[in-house]
Amino acid sequence: MRTRFSVGAIGLVAALALTGCSSDSGSDDAATAGAADSGELTPVKLQLQWLTQAQFSGYYAALDQGYYEDAGLDVEIIPSGGDIVPQDALANGEVDYAIAWVPKVLGSIEQGANITDVAQIFERSATLQVSFADSGITSVADLAGKKIGSWGYGNEWEMFAGLNKAGVTDYEIVQQNFDMNALLSGDIDAAQAMTYNEYAQLLETENPDTGELYQPEDFNVIDWNDEGTAMLQDAIWADAGRLADDPDYADTTVKFIKASIQGWIYARDNPQEAADIVTAAGSTLGTSHQLWMTNEVNKLIWPSTSGGIGLVDPDAWAATVDMALKTSNETGATIITQDPPDTAYSNEYVQQALDELTAEGADVVGADFAPIDVTLNAGGS
Repeated sequence: MRTRFSVGAIGLVAALALTGCSSDSGSDDAATAGAADSGELTPVKLQLQWLTQAQFSGYYAALDQGYYEDAGLDVEIIPSGGDIVPQDALANGEVDYAIAWVPKVLGSIEQGANITDVAQIFERSATLQVSFADSGITSVADLAGKKIGSWGYGNEWEMFAGLNKAGVTDYEIVQQNFDMNALLSGDIDAAQAMTYNEYAQLLETENPDTGELYQPEDFNVIDWNDEGTAMLQDAIWADAGRLADDPDYADTTVKFIKASIQGWIYARDNPQEAADIVTAAGSTLGTSHQLWMTNEVNKLIWPSTSGGIGLVDPDAWAATVDMALKTSNETGATIITQDPPDTAYSNEYVQQALDELTAEGADVVGADFAPIDVTLNAGGS
């Protein structure tokens, strides 16, 4: 769920090698004409922004259930782990599609990446700031004078937006590893966490005072959705130049989005099976943790309030852009310095996919969605 990115305006440039992809992979020919006529599958490379885990369960389910194949696509899912910048891999022609958070990509677009958000899969933010219940941190204002954990690399902007909004200027940012050890050891007062991952890590850890697993009441949680500073997260990004110039790529984009949505519908309706699919795909997360993640990710998507999964809500987009322009970090820098181009997002392709799915009887809104109850085991086993 986290990816390093390069944004000159932020001054946090991460010079990362784009490994795992080959520039001579033939990706530019992924949507070659005649593939459908010959009965061959069109090769497609999808770059994730983190390791194999249920954050991406819809894509793995689409692959496992044959939705991509049914659409005439031969999809290769490429995990990251911090060593690959998804939007850069896409902009450089290494892959055909990429999964990345919107604020991170806005910075890359300002630097020249010609890519488009063609399906906004996550409608809600999963980022939290978590503290112990006895810390007294029950609001953003209470972060004043505290040591605040942050992963950095573009994952911190909702937090800074919240601090800016609350007028909090007296704080210490502590570089946090991608776990909750610093909070558990008392090195920081409030830790960054995703609802579907690090927060679960806390709840599958033994409380030394009780000998039992920690419970939600042992922690205070600041949810940036509630604070009004949530930004759009996981989206499917495509190459804007290829969309404009290559009708085959545009057609492949609709097919890819449609099959991916089918995968997310499967994950919604079959969370345990979806979790098992991700485990079989190579995830090292424990069984209960994987199911927790699937369930929490479903909450970020369903029910859709924008008219269908993947549609970009113009108001949510505008809010994210506004915060990207105005939110300053501890150095005073912002994500972007000017409005992104009109090509930064498009509902054209996802709407075609939704129309086809609706005509086929698929539930693309999930109005009746209800999350399941998940019991976390020690260590997420």
